[in-house]
Amino acid sequence: MLAIQITQTGGPEVLVPRDLPTPQPGAGEVLIKIEASGVNFVDVYLREGRYPAKLPFIAGQEAAGTVAALGLGITTVKVGDRLAWCHVPGTYAEFAVAPVSRLIALPEGISFQQAAAAMLQGMTAHYLAYSSYPIQRGDAVLIHAGAGGVGLLLILLAKLLGARVFTTVSTDEKAELARGAGADEVILYTHEDFAAKVKELTQGAGLAAVYDSVGKTTFDGSLACLRPRGMLVLFGGSSGAVPPFDLVKLSTMGSLYITRPTLKDYIATRKDLEWRAGDVLQWVAEGKLKLRIEHTYPLREAAQAHRDLEGRKTTGKVLLIP
Repeated sequence: MLAIQITQTGGPEVLVPRDLPTPQPGAGEVLIKIEASGVNFVDVYLREGRYPAKLPFIAGQEAAGTVAALGLGITTVKVGDRLAWCHVPGTYAEFAVAPVSRLIALPEGISFQQAAAAMLQGMTAHYLAYSSYPIQRGDAVLIHAGAGGVGLLLILLAKLLGARVFTTVSTDEKAELARGAGADEVILYTHEDFAAKVKELTQGAGLAAVYDSVGKTTFDGSLACLRPRGMLVLFGGSSGAVPPFDLVKLSTMGSLYITRPTLKDYIATRKDLEWRAGDVLQWVAEGKLKLRIEHTYPLREAAQAHRDLEGRKTTGKVLLIP
């Protein structure tokens, strides 16, 4: 099978297409023919070595496809079933093996590309809005990178929950996308100080929460946006890792909170996985969550997909198609 294997960490050039043996499912596992694979910043962190992984490995950890073969003891799915999954490595490939416990059946009306676009980013938006900082009606919140895959979905969920939504973007085009998703206040961080603008727009009151996937370049400003006892949800670092931070500053800025969550801990149980994936896929099927899938690449062009993602040349979801 064709797969994108990483034998050393580094830049996009380490994403090398290779002809590798098709994996075989073990007990409790399923072999899936992949129809679409999601590209995410966590893939970049693993490729760079920022997150540790044993080399060599097949990149990717989100996909949708059809069951091709069953391992021992599998009774809950059958060959030909349409399934999606995430947080299982090895999805930049034509075939992948996944534990049946991590697989989610696709509802009627959901395409493979929609499922691959919705799982990781959709469930990330879900846990951010419902669990890391549970948004309450009337809250004012800031979502960085509002035109990105998670950003657009998180804006939609925050509006469904009754929040006043602020967001930051880098261009006028991305600003239109964020407004189209429902953002109330869109700030071009390339043209103005977003923290000062938030203070102005809230008459100095500040925000209940900031959802920050950017990290290094936005961290201090994100804290400055918060009201007393506000929450910074730092769920990514697309601009780099946040430097060491003196926690005493949280008390001097209004007894603030910081959390550094990751999806795997919010879908660790089957119950949580079914709750979040079920909500997300159902909302997509009903049209409540509108996915932007405008950037698809052949599997062999995974390196270019990473270059475009890191270069902020994409909006919405990036997919690889075997």
